[in-house]
Amino acid sequence: MPVKPKKKGQSKEKVSDVLNVNVIFPNEDRYDGECTRSEDAGLERNGFGVHTALNGMTYSGQWNNDKMNGTGKLVHPSGAVYEGEFKDNTFHGMGTYTWPNNSRYIGSFNNNKLEGEGKFIDAEGYEWIGTFHYKAAPGLKLKLDM
Repeated sequence: MPVKPKKKGQSKEKVSDVLNVNVIFPNEDRYDGECTRSEDAGLERNGFGVHTALNGMTYSGQWNNDKMNGTGKLVHPSGAVYEGEFKDNTFHGMGTYTWPNNSRYIGSFNNNKLEGEGKFIDAEGYEWIGTFHYKAAPGLKLKLDM
């Protein structure tokens, strides 16, 4: 079927029906959730869904264009958990990362890295606040309760 040319200023509108699926991938990962048909008639994860990897890693949250995009929660088999914003399968935006020893970082992420203002709470419960740059955090200040 030929595509009609669009008038100037007319936006391209993609109309897709949302399907709820239960898929087991060839590597035995599993996806339960919403998807849409792509232009090539394949399925793409779009909307809310849960992806469980064979190794036990689980992502529960928003998908867009077959990638983790939006808000969600990623649980690692080690017990580490990230909950917050994702962009193109990376931690990106505001979120909380909790390590298996229960220490955690609450703040800004950029492309899977701690980046910007945040708070680190160590395993003993001490709170450190300041600016983070990946693995470095010069000038962190210990928050003292008054």
